[in-house]
Amino acid sequence: MQLVYVIVFVDDMSAGVSFYRETLKLPLRFSSPQWSEFDTGATMLALHPSSRENPAGTAQLGFRVPDMAACRTQLERAGVRFTQEPTAPIAPEAPQQTETGDI
Repeated sequence: MQLVYVIVFVDDMSAGVSFYRETLKLPLRFSSPQWSEFDTGATMLALHPSSRENPAGTAQLGFRVPDMAACRTQLERAGVRFTQEPTAPIAPEAPQQTETGDI
């Protein structure tokens, strides 16, 4: 199991970006009013506006597993209770395009 992303929900994108960039010294990869990303190595750290479903200060974690069904079975046997079905990635890996346009 690999942690591939953490999304932190914020009320104020500018303040959130400032905290992670200025206070924690994380390099900013991209910023917009709806989505900001920091360069943290293998795991993406992103900020997204809060909502009723995702209040400010909460976070969403994304894991990559080789076999979702087997992983879920193993976790359930270990006592993990799932509150929702697994979902597709927020930002699925896109095909890489070469200089000639090949994918």
